[in-house]
Amino acid sequence: MSNKNIVWHDHHVSKEERAKIKDQKSCILWFTGLSGSGKSTIANAVESKLFELNKHTYLLDGDNVRMGLNKGLGFSDEDRIENIRRIGEVSKLFVYAGTIVLTAFISPFQEDRDQVRTLVEEDEFIEVFIDTPLEVCESRDPKGLYEKARKGEIANFTGISSPYEAPVKPEIHIVNDKISIEDVTQHIIDYLKDRGYLHA
Repeated sequence: MSNKNIVWHDHHVSKEERAKIKDQKSCILWFTGLSGSGKSTIANAVESKLFELNKHTYLLDGDNVRMGLNKGLGFSDEDRIENIRRIGEVSKLFVYAGTIVLTAFISPFQEDRDQVRTLVEEDEFIEVFIDTPLEVCESRDPKGLYEKARKGEIANFTGISSPYEAPVKPEIHIVNDKISIEDVTQHIIDYLKDRGYLHA
């Protein structure tokens, strides 16, 4: 429910000024893909590389966020939508802070990812589709989730009993099957360098 007495408060220090002292352009690197696709692994590798380059980052990971901010949300379609809405709002605050924020969430619905995109400027949302074949994700399955889903022990599991809507036009599309983590990481870093997100 909206409250007409709540008004957005503008800061004296701008987003651009915060980013400038960090020698970077703030943005959201939104990693999406199936469970086991490699989202978190790749996001961690990219953040580590950005740290080596003295960039200011923060990584939001699905399981970690569900332990705190989104504790209590389940995996129904409605809860998944609310999960991503909250993450989008938090990510927007990191962008305002001049930070490069990386998010690693299945985020199965295109509409929800598009909604997050509208929260920031057009060039501040970078959708990174970690496109890994379902059979590869299942073969990894470090938590045994796919096996449980196949047995009906987990309801609403993306890729098995709940749909995953692949990005239509992601800024970065990684077919993560026969490619090294080093090559994937470098590809994403090169994208950021080429488009001016990482200043010298």
